[in-house]
Amino acid sequence: MKSRFLPIILFILPVALFAQNSDPVLMSINGKPVLKSEFEYIYNKNNSNNSLDKKTLEEYVDLFVNFKLKVEEAKSQGLDTTKSFINELAGYRSQLTKPYLTDTKVEESVLKEAYNRMKEDVEVSHILVRIPQNATPADTLTAWNKIKTIEKRLLKEDFAKVAKETSEDQSAEENKGLIGWISAFRTVYPFETVAYSTPKGTISKPVRTAFGYHLVKVHDRRNTLGEVLVSHIMRFTAQGDDAKNAKAKITIDSIYAKIKAGDDFGKMANELSEDRGSATKNGELPWFGTGRMVPEFETAAFALQNKGDISAPIQSAYGWHILKLIDKKGIASYEESKTDIESKVKRDERANLGQAAFVAKLKSDYKLQINTNNLNEFYKLLEKRTLTDSVFMVEASKLSKALFTIADNNISQNKFAIYLKNNNSTDKTTANEIIDEKLNAFIEKELLAYEDTQLEKKYDDFRFLMQEYHDGILLFEVSNNEVWEKASKDTEGLAKYFNANKSDYAWEKPHYKGRVISCKDKATLKAAKAIVKKSHNDSIDKYLRTRLNDSIQYVKIDKGLYVQGENKAVDKLVFKSKEVYTPAPEYPFVFVTGKLLKKIPEDYTDVRGLVTADYQEYLEKEWIASLRKKYTVSVDDQVLKTVKKN
Repeated sequence: MKSRFLPIILFILPVALFAQNSDPVLMSINGKPVLKSEFEYIYNKNNSNNSLDKKTLEEYVDLFVNFKLKVEEAKSQGLDTTKSFINELAGYRSQLTKPYLTDTKVEESVLKEAYNRMKEDVEVSHILVRIPQNATPADTLTAWNKIKTIEKRLLKEDFAKVAKETSEDQSAEENKGLIGWISAFRTVYPFETVAYSTPKGTISKPVRTAFGYHLVKVHDRRNTLGEVLVSHIMRFTAQGDDAKNAKAKITIDSIYAKIKAGDDFGKMANELSEDRGSATKNGELPWFGTGRMVPEFETAAFALQNKGDISAPIQSAYGWHILKLIDKKGIASYEESKTDIESKVKRDERANLGQAAFVAKLKSDYKLQINTNNLNEFYKLLEKRTLTDSVFMVEASKLSKALFTIADNNISQNKFAIYLKNNNSTDKTTANEIIDEKLNAFIEKELLAYEDTQLEKKYDDFRFLMQEYHDGILLFEVSNNEVWEKASKDTEGLAKYFNANKSDYAWEKPHYKGRVISCKDKATLKAAKAIVKKSHNDSIDKYLRTRLNDSIQYVKIDKGLYVQGENKAVDKLVFKSKEVYTPAPEYPFVFVTGKLLKKIPEDYTDVRGLVTADYQEYLEKEWIASLRKKYTVSVDDQVLKTVKKN
């Protein structure tokens, strides 16, 4: 089966290839110009240093003309107007535009920032003042005033004491605000950023996250401990259940004594650990680093130094544990970590930083201007209403003035009204906040859409690649219709081509064409031979199976084209081999039926693969000859001489 000739894009940076002012027409196909830059790009791409089949310039011109003729034929057949073509090309374009619609430098800096943070652990405490979902401005102000009051207390009072008394983190009553050691991706991004930017021993300014306002105290910093792989045996405890807790302590001490005496840790974990998720794996847990486990467990795990070391029983909020060190590893290099970091960033608030920076640049480049008077009309319409209010939607749809301008293109109020109708969910409460939130999202959408339309003009590499995709899809479809699929289905044409070129398929060795029929007993053998004798060749298999096989398979049929050495029964019965042949015990009676073809195949089906490939080549040549007659081709030799070779 043929595969599409399409470029494989691994990663493309949107670097404009500034073409010379003069990009002359190199050739004309059916009156349509092909510029030198397109040919030069394709020629050098397919004649790179690692190309296995380099062509001279003249050879490649011929191939390129044939390629363009096929594309022209595809367009004349309307293949470029089909829904499947349009959708497929749009899908490729969507993938290809991604690196052009973001600030790749910002994205790279985000990845490196995360990696650098992964190399350091920060020990932190925090105080949280929650802000409810769908908070009103009054809710936000109340939370802000509260966190500022707490901030003043911290000028004179102990952080842990104030955290226990004021923090709305439910765990603060127990841990007095102490989170412990964290690393990159262990908390939400704004919290992480404050933790890494606050000096040791100091308290941050209030920072807002999705949970509310935080004050963060940084206790200490250290180089990352990397990751650790441990097994553990666990016995659960329960708050307030002294009897159960005492029993858990006795049990864990008993297990520890047995391990110290030489009992197998994995077996003990499998039988006695109450963490059944890991018990079935001999107690083994996944690799983990800083901030993934409760502090007591983490401290004990990283304290183990050598593979096989076993900790004394340690207690966490969940129960008693005995740990065994399996392995440790430090942080991998940036290059090794990059794919994993990219995956984590995509699930993080920092995922949109590259595009946000890019949109900010577009606003400047395309001189975004908002008409505040026309925007105010939306504010007024939405007062005391919601986005789903039918009166608001009807009145908004009537607005038709310019709302903002991008690169001298006016975007109307009506278009924004349609966007609001299709994007009416919000957690904002005031009319101005709701409209501003939606307007920012709408402007971003319009800017990116406009930039998308400019990519071919701004970036030669993008234009060339899109042309490759466009022509490659058409080439596949038209070649499939005119050559590949046609050749495989044209049995009459295959037979005719074979008969005209039989000598090309002559064999060096004789081939036996027929069946090897194996029977369960003598009666089946006799009946099978009678059926073969009376039946047409095409019906033998069917008659043998339907008349001789019922709930028991009395006869087996192997059908094919064999040379000596491929089938022991054929070797013995046809090629008269002297080697001993012993039939299968369950089918001891064997005979063959067919014919020996000494040099030439009987028909094209005997060498179908070879004939089909040759017939495709024949059809291809005939097709190209007809296309060269159908369409005019002219090449400017003077321009061809100026083509630059990499």
